[in-house]
Amino acid sequence: MIPLTIKINDLDNVAVVANANGLPAGTRLNSGLILKQDIPQAHKVALIDIQENSAVIRYGIPIGYAIKNITAGSWVSESLLKMPDARSLNNLPISTVKAKEQPPLEGFTFEGYKNADGSVGTRNILAITTTVQCVSGVVEHAVKKIKSELLSNYPNVDDVVGIEHTYGCGVAIDAQGADIPIRTLRNISLNPNFGGEVMVVSLGCEKLQPQRLMPPGSIFINKSDSHTEELNVVCLQDDEHIGFMSMINSIIESAKNHLEKLNKRKRVTVPASELVVGVQCGGSDAFSGITANPAVGFCTDLLVRVGASVMFSEVTEVRDGIDQLTSRASSPDVAQKMINEMQWYDNYLEKAKVDRSANTTPGNKKGGLSNIVEKAMGSIIKSGTSSITGVLSPGDKLKQKGLTFAATPASDFICGTLQLAAGMNLHVFTTGRGTPYGLAAVPVIKVATRTDLARRWHDLMDINAGKITDGTASIEDVGWELFHMMLDVASGRKKTYAEHWKIHNSLVLFNPAPVT
Repeated sequence: MIPLTIKINDLDNVAVVANANGLPAGTRLNSGLILKQDIPQAHKVALIDIQENSAVIRYGIPIGYAIKNITAGSWVSESLLKMPDARSLNNLPISTVKAKEQPPLEGFTFEGYKNADGSVGTRNILAITTTVQCVSGVVEHAVKKIKSELLSNYPNVDDVVGIEHTYGCGVAIDAQGADIPIRTLRNISLNPNFGGEVMVVSLGCEKLQPQRLMPPGSIFINKSDSHTEELNVVCLQDDEHIGFMSMINSIIESAKNHLEKLNKRKRVTVPASELVVGVQCGGSDAFSGITANPAVGFCTDLLVRVGASVMFSEVTEVRDGIDQLTSRASSPDVAQKMINEMQWYDNYLEKAKVDRSANTTPGNKKGGLSNIVEKAMGSIIKSGTSSITGVLSPGDKLKQKGLTFAATPASDFICGTLQLAAGMNLHVFTTGRGTPYGLAAVPVIKVATRTDLARRWHDLMDINAGKITDGTASIEDVGWELFHMMLDVASGRKKTYAEHWKIHNSLVLFNPAPVT
């Protein structure tokens, strides 16, 4: 067996073990260093003697400080590190790094669905919005009935989904922060993949009334119209509903009108600049920052070059690299907006007497990530090297092209929900430990960090970035593979495995306001 270790930066005093089964004590590395202990795959080996209180350096930065002397050849485990303090949000570099000039990429297209508001969908889906969790069971029943008895009559409609959630009542609806889940749900209802056909199911007595969720003027149906269409609401408490099946039939009848409109839509050729891509990672390991995320970062730069929109997110997973982000901001205003979002989240966590260290999971640590600092360095790489031209607050809708930092929690489900609200029409999700994550509203392309994961989960992972450490592909190769797959998936020529198996995680609205 040839021992394989990966060192990211010349300054690093640790390397990651790449061999699938790890390396046993006594293994001699190419440098001549002999391992003092068994070291699992994805975990770190000390390349030199590291003295107590000295920095352990990976990605060229201190990811922690040794709590005791660490001998060269030893396993640098999480238990041996003290995490650095969070980077101050003062005196940060502002717009000091100019992205390398890259020529535009021209001629790339996909087959999408044009919408009246100028957006483009990659799927043609009827979404049934709910104002409150109380109606979820009824909507679920109606959706199943529509799919089994009705959908086949509308061959151009891909799916029917219920936008169900745990919000809408029993909440301080006017409290500070309560606007976040409301605008999130509103903007999800207007996602490009839903074609502007907004249908709402309400209970009747909830705090989040339909008119508050979708106020007049929020639904613009047709550019040629001088007015907006009246909101289509099925209210379960209306006197007309006598029994359960009356409610179901009312929902089905309302759905027919929207299905007929959606069925008239056809795919047309549009430029790749109409892609709105959200990138995210979950179940991360030490290879996330070595294989999958760098490949996604390369693809992010390609998307920027074709004029598309790309969002990277997860506040706690970029917080420790805020100086890297503010330095890449296209303007001081963009940098300040990022700082503001970081400060807001610092304050949010502080209220609960926790900090960003609460982010890392047992699986992250088993996969070789010692703490949030190390995890953040690998996460940021998804953003590529382009200038950051925009910042989006939670629940807001994206209104510009280029690379945007969409401020979201790092929770997979909340992040995906907020990126949906921003207008994402295609999702990229990297994983090292493995997760069957999927969304009903948009296709999710999943990228495995390791060949072993891609082999074991061969019908869940769409792309194997582990080929990079195997030496059979470069970061650029996998980045281009992902780019071309995006165009195929966006065009409907190819389905992701999450779509194939209909793996749909529940949406989770971010609600920092009190529950009453």
